[in-house]
Amino acid sequence: MTETINESGPASWPVRVLGRYVGILLPLGTVIWAVSLFRVVGINPFPEQFFCAMLGVAFFSLFLTQPAKPHTQRLSVPWYDWCLAIISLSACAFVAVEFPRMVEEIFERKTDAIVIGLVLILITLEGLRRTTGWVLVIVTVCFIAFGLMGHLIPGELQGRNVDLARMIIFLGMDSNALLGLPMVVITSVVISFIFFGTALNRSGGSVFFTDLSMALMGRYRGGAAKIAVTASSLFGSISGSAVSNVVSTGVITIPLMRKAGYSARTAGAIEAVASTGGQLMPPIMGAAAFLMAELIQQPYSNIIWAAIVPSLLYYTAIFFQADIQAARDGLKPVEKHLIPKFSTVFKSGWFYLLPFIVLIYALFWLNETPEMSALYGTLTLILGWIALGDRGRRPKPRDLVELFVETGQAVLGIVMIGAAAGIIIGVLNISSLGFALTLVLVKFAGGNLILLLILAALVCIVLGMGLPTVGVYILLATLVAPAIVELGVPILSAHLFVLYFGMMSMITPPVAIAAFTAASLARAEPIPTALEAVKFGWTAFIVPFLFIFSPALLLQGDVFIVLGSVVTAVLGVWLASQGIMAHARTRLNTVNRLAYLISGLALLIPFDLFSQAVMANVGGGVLALILLIKDYRPRPHIAPSSNETTGPS
Repeated sequence: MTETINESGPASWPVRVLGRYVGILLPLGTVIWAVSLFRVVGINPFPEQFFCAMLGVAFFSLFLTQPAKPHTQRLSVPWYDWCLAIISLSACAFVAVEFPRMVEEIFERKTDAIVIGLVLILITLEGLRRTTGWVLVIVTVCFIAFGLMGHLIPGELQGRNVDLARMIIFLGMDSNALLGLPMVVITSVVISFIFFGTALNRSGGSVFFTDLSMALMGRYRGGAAKIAVTASSLFGSISGSAVSNVVSTGVITIPLMRKAGYSARTAGAIEAVASTGGQLMPPIMGAAAFLMAELIQQPYSNIIWAAIVPSLLYYTAIFFQADIQAARDGLKPVEKHLIPKFSTVFKSGWFYLLPFIVLIYALFWLNETPEMSALYGTLTLILGWIALGDRGRRPKPRDLVELFVETGQAVLGIVMIGAAAGIIIGVLNISSLGFALTLVLVKFAGGNLILLLILAALVCIVLGMGLPTVGVYILLATLVAPAIVELGVPILSAHLFVLYFGMMSMITPPVAIAAFTAASLARAEPIPTALEAVKFGWTAFIVPFLFIFSPALLLQGDVFIVLGSVVTAVLGVWLASQGIMAHARTRLNTVNRLAYLISGLALLIPFDLFSQAVMANVGGGVLALILLIKDYRPRPHIAPSSNETTGPS
């Protein structure tokens, strides 16, 4: 629960308002940077100057709005937070103004550079603690400690000898550290898409997608669960956080599932796994797709194209299992009076589809940058909201201002994560730990790719730590993906692999923050809910291993192999899901359940995985045909005998 405390200091709703409204400068700055307004007025700043200015705004807003003690409600701003806000803003402003000079003098290790660098590092750690907790702070501090003392470590992890002054200046102000790629992508691309998501949510778009899902799926068995799957896949892609997606859609879908007869544990699990999958769903993938394109230097279209089939299999498995459980347990559709008419829903909110059309058109046909495409989509959404309104209610000027305010507050944690990720990347660069870590992981696995992948998957789940999608991906792409690439895996496959297992940390115990949040909404036990979510999301633990060895599941290679692999994979997911749920047409005993699992997994194998893969598919297909004939063949109707009582006497 949130505790209300009165921190000593100037009392001050105006101060808290100041902190919130200063945050407007974050989305506004992103818009200005995206449209190159600086150049229009004749100003050509270094990118690092802009990034540092954005960081200063984030610090100032953070320290005025978020208390030092977690889970407390701020009533006033104490003197020490005023000091932190002013010092951080002043330090960032100093760097933003003096950056060209400081770059030229960086090797002279002047006192001002050392002091400012140290201030930025320490304040980043405190901002990170307030927004994400202690875990990532401890990880970042451990990396910094290694950077300073790594040369004392014997063996292959031994780092370079870097003195304290050089380390501070490099981490605090270099474009390969705090002001590096994570801040580039977050301050330009990620904030643009969070702005888009905020506008969609505040304008009523999340409600529209939930109603649309209800109109489409509500009348079928297990309709409540199918609504959750559909709504979360539609809205989750742009939310940038599995947890926020659970909260946004779960408050509607979880009660619906409970009313339909799903247990609290299952309702929470379905919502958690569906919301987590939204971060893997093209075209936005929680903004991770754009970051991936920057890191691996491949076109954004390649990322989206490759992500289609794995996400399709993920949601297909959830959908099938929800349907099979509904059949097994006799769960009914949503009550008719709760299901809106499709025509009514579509008529009231069809314009919510236009921003996505504009976004995709701008990305793929106009070849616009991701941030400009997101702004085009957001502008389309706002114009539609103003012209047509949400169920007749048009926005007031205050609503439009609140879009910027909410976005500014929503991105504070992500900006802190980006700054910390930059520091970690800086340590990897200056200390050579990145190369050493790759070497150690490869050597530990003995050069065996399968063993390395299993080890990498476990590391990804542990390091996921419940962070937002962007934070998870940055950390894993830096620490784990290079080791997989080192053993000859294509870089795109390696990065999708770490993204998948990083996101699986959201539903996998002991962290499982998305599952725990859904369990709280459903009033279920957290660990059983997480284990149930793992069952529903089983494809995400298998498919990444398959696409590492088979480009067919990433839509790469011969068209016939790709088509065949995709078709058999979908059929395999259906069969394996029946085995997992222990139900086909009727309940399955242990032997039949195992047979369904074997046939499904055999069909899931892509044609090009190994030389005998086609034979495995044929064997799985034959076994599946036998099972389906046995379980789904029409059964003769047995008429009651004349001696049987056919009704009450």
